[in-house]
Amino acid sequence: MGRARCMCSSIALLAALVGCGDAGAGEADDEGSSTTGSSIQDITDAQFSDRTPGCDAYVGDYTAVAKDLSTGTSFAAQVRIELGGEAAGDTCTLSSNGIPNHDFGDLGPFVTPVGQVQESFTLAAKPSLNDASAPLSLMLDDGVLRNGVKIDLLAAACYGVGPDPLGQEKIGCFQDGTPWRYDPISPSTAFGEDSHHAHTQPDGAYHYHGDPNAMYDPSGAAPSGLIGWAADGVPIYGPYFDDGGIVRKAVSGYSLRQGARVSQPGEAAFPGGDYDGTFIDDYEFTGAGDLDACNGMSVAGVYGYYVTEGYPYVIGCFRGTPDASFAKGMPPPPTSR
Repeated sequence: MGRARCMCSSIALLAALVGCGDAGAGEADDEGSSTTGSSIQDITDAQFSDRTPGCDAYVGDYTAVAKDLSTGTSFAAQVRIELGGEAAGDTCTLSSNGIPNHDFGDLGPFVTPVGQVQESFTLAAKPSLNDASAPLSLMLDDGVLRNGVKIDLLAAACYGVGPDPLGQEKIGCFQDGTPWRYDPISPSTAFGEDSHHAHTQPDGAYHYHGDPNAMYDPSGAAPSGLIGWAADGVPIYGPYFDDGGIVRKAVSGYSLRQGARVSQPGEAAFPGGDYDGTFIDDYEFTGAGDLDACNGMSVAGVYGYYVTEGYPYVIGCFRGTPDASFAKGMPPPPTSR
């Protein structure tokens, strides 16, 4: 299913939502509501706790109010989840205007101001896992969260590729598999994210590059709830899970490589130096944690991806087949230096 994009007026949308009415601020009813009824659930600042994996459990209309703290501008978020598919309940369609359910921009203004970008994604209600995993791709958004904001983990920036000075690249690396792709979450890179590890795309779409920390209870008092779905329909959970009666954070199976970087075939330029997490190539999967190479595991018979403090933060690869609705238009790859 293709995606329609449009820029909307936040003032007009706020007025429309007020006309429809909403639920109490900050509360989220994880059981969902009918899209044909008059109830619109307010998920402003909601921390999701329900662990039911299927998108069909969350059918309903949702709204929230969020503020760009760098400008003081207020926005209305709008999310709808409805059933679809050839057989009733095979799939869900999640449509949103891309505005989060929490305030954003707390660390300063983004290069491109946040805008309302209408998008729709198709999710498998009961996703199947493949024998072999599929890599993340610049051609796909990686997932969408329950607040309607997408996950786009890979930076379109690699060392020696694009129009920026060497070592300061921020855009231009659109070819999958290019060596020395920057990790936008690394402290040694400056991609202008806020404290939610998110910023904007050139069209103003707010998106997460890492841990979407406003979506779950950070206390660890209980296992984290479902916060969204990957492009393959697999559920995404916050970091906490029940490990034999003990609630703790899931640990990534990736480790930082040790020693000096080694030149790679196909690189546009070699950054040199030691492995320090500046690039995603600085990590390797060692199986040292709880999760597989895709950042997933099965808990109580349900396979899901888990948010982690370390790389790859949310998803490392796809265990299922990504839906075509997550495809994004990309410019042709630039000429390397």
